[in-house]
This record gives sequence, C-alpha cells and structure tokens, in this order.
Amino acid sequence: MNDPEGLPPLRAGELDPDPWVVFREWLSEGEGIGLREPHAVTLATADSSGRPSARMVLVRRMDDAGFQFFTNYDSRKGRELQKNPQASMLYYWDALQRQVRIEGTVEKLTAEESDAYFMARQRGSQISAWTSRQSQVVSSREALQQQWQSTEARLHQQDVSRPPFWGGFRLRPAVFEFWQGQPNRFHDRLQYSRVADGSWFLQRLAP
Repeated sequence: MNDPEGLPPLRAGELDPDPWVVFREWLSEGEGIGLREPHAVTLATADSSGRPSARMVLVRRMDDAGFQFFTNYDSRKGRELQKNPQASMLYYWDALQRQVRIEGTVEKLTAEESDAYFMARQRGSQISAWTSRQSQVVSSREALQQQWQSTEARLHQQDVSRPPFWGGFRLRPAVFEFWQGQPNRFHDRLQYSRVADGSWFLQRLAP
C-alpha cells in the first residue's frame, strides 16, 4: 500500500452514529470510481478448534440485518460456519486508501431467500453449483469440465432448481472498523461496537 497524501482525516464527531450509513457512503464512492469488485471481501472463519481460514467471496446482497453471501454448505467455509457461526469480513479498496473490517455472528438464510438469489443467477452458474463439490479433491480440470457438461446435458431445457446443499449465509455485524490511510503510517481507525440496547458505541483506535 502506498503512503497516502492529502486525504482528509476521519473524525468521530463528523461520522454518522449509524455505521451502516458510513459503510454505504464508502461503498457508493467505490462503485462511483469504477472499482472492479467493490463487493469483494476477505471472509475469515474458524473451525471448532479455532484454526482460522480465509478466502475471497462476493457479498451479493445486504440490508440492515447484515451481509449476505452464498456457497456450497459442504465447502470448508460452509462446514466451519455451521459449527462455529462467528466470522469477520474485510473490504479493501486500495484506490480509496480505505478498508472496512466487520465482525459478527452468522446464520443461514431461509430457503426462500436462497431460492430467490439462486433463480437470479446465470444458468451456467446454476449448473456449476450442481456440479462442483466445493473444497473436495478432484483428479483434474478436465474431469470437472466433463462433470459440468454431463450436468448441463441432464438439465437441458429444464429450469434449474437450487441444490439442497447450496445456499446463503448472513453475517450480522457486531463491530465495524473504518480504516483510512494517512501519511507516515499514522492511519485513522474508527470502530463502532454494538451495545445491549441495539445502538452503536464509537471510539478511535491507535494505528
């Protein structure tokens, strides 16, 4: 990351008391300058023994309840989230010299929510969801392609329903941390924490 210049400092008194408002403003700025994947996040999970793992996912939908992402429930992240429903996400927008870290609990989406998203996907992606046993060992790329072609032939001219092993999760935030780069590695870090009455407590963290 380059040492940023000329960015206005983040000041707690100038931020909205609702972190969702700040997050949506930052995301809109990223979309506005044409970032390639502004909705891409690093998703970190841990297994029941505490061993962590991380990967990039796309957050396809969000609302005031949380951030939604979709996967094969039998994948590594799917298995870990069902055993240990805690996760963190990291948005990183280099062109803006900003990142947002989010921590919270995770829950499965309802079947209706997962169905609605699945039906909005491109047909090729729907077939891939049926074909891929995500995170499992495969013999070769060619074997995967043959499986995909076989699935495509089996589902030819049919509407593709959602596989029972595939669906969505929602991360309900308990913490938002907004990071903005500043010169001399003296970066701004403002953290919102959810409190018992449902409001948010804002404090500054040392860089």
